[in-house]
Amino acid sequence: MPVLHDKTVVLGLSGGIACYKAAELVRALVKQGVTVRVVLTRGAAQFITSLTLQTLSGHPVAIDTFDLTQESEIGHIRLADSADVLVIAPATANVIAKLAHGIADDLLTTVALATRAPIVVAPAMNVNMYRNPVVQANLAKLRQLGMHLVDPEAGWLACGYEGEGRLASEASLLEGIKTALTPQVMAGERVLVTAGPTREAIDPVRFISNRSSGKMGFAVAAAARRHGASVVLVTGPTALEAPLGVERIAVTTASEMRDAVLAREPWASVVVMTAAVADYRAAHPARHKIKKGNGSLSLALEQTEDILSEVGARRRADRLLVGFAAETEHGIEHARRKLREKRLDLIVLNDVSQTDAGFDVDTNRVWLISAEGEAEGWPLLDKEVVAERLMERVASLRSSASGPAEPKAGARARRERVAEP
Repeated sequence: MPVLHDKTVVLGLSGGIACYKAAELVRALVKQGVTVRVVLTRGAAQFITSLTLQTLSGHPVAIDTFDLTQESEIGHIRLADSADVLVIAPATANVIAKLAHGIADDLLTTVALATRAPIVVAPAMNVNMYRNPVVQANLAKLRQLGMHLVDPEAGWLACGYEGEGRLASEASLLEGIKTALTPQVMAGERVLVTAGPTREAIDPVRFISNRSSGKMGFAVAAAARRHGASVVLVTGPTALEAPLGVERIAVTTASEMRDAVLAREPWASVVVMTAAVADYRAAHPARHKIKKGNGSLSLALEQTEDILSEVGARRRADRLLVGFAAETEHGIEHARRKLREKRLDLIVLNDVSQTDAGFDVDTNRVWLISAEGEAEGWPLLDKEVVAERLMERVASLRSSASGPAEPKAGARARRERVAEP
């Protein structure tokens, strides 16, 4: 199941104009199978109505600590105990100060002191307030206390100023919540991920590429970051935004991807190569646009660099190397050969001929093949779930040995099995 499915989020709103964005956040959480309980400060209730949030969440909205009706239905201790995570978005300078100093003078801050759940704080305020040394000191204290901060974005603010202080995007807030709910089993790991296609120029307006969207690689990078790793994502052309907290290196060609990967490879303790690198490029790309003629056109191709083989040849005992194989026939056979030849620790196989898995879709149906050649089939899953499972397996391998074992060149599968959803 996705990270947020069946979780309970207590969402606290403090009094700022960014409260209007909370409606979409509630909707997005509910859509992912989350139970949302909303707490409004009296200031927040000036910007958005409890009726709106109750309608979207499907649950009563709590405002007053001493409201007898609310206390009998969802008292502040019950609210605190029910939360898998407490999210305060928007968090004003005032509520941030209260959290930093243990003040509990309303329902939201009382719940914050009483809960044992992780707390996510998303500041939103005027840029000068945000930059104020007192506010920055309070935010630093929240980090020291173990709270998860989702930093505000920069841009035009409702007050007419420009700069930091705008509430983080819905995607960033969701990612921050997922991170707070995820065990940090990869803390200390340095993960290098490749994603997306590459483009090889034919002329200034045409290129050779493939259907890769980058979704699987971006999901892997996000999952690794969620589990506590430092992550660098080397990606070919894609419209996807880099996951929260991930360093993105944008490249276009296979040669550029090779240079970026080999430059960062010594840093990495885990390398996950999901990119669909073009196997061929034009041997002699034209300097100007090739005009359409009456006859056919022949194009001479040459092989691109084999980045995965180069990384495999640099194998270290203290690093784990994971490859991906996109196949349309004899998948397990081809993937096992690729695993052996490129000296991988794991390989993820997916049949890209299927309409509901592989390229351009949000789901994948994969086989995970170990260094010994053992193949484990996973059912159709959201790519986020595939990435989560893969990172859990990587974390397990990293913790079970000081370094990954050398693959056995002649190893054969002892069994093939399909995992439960």
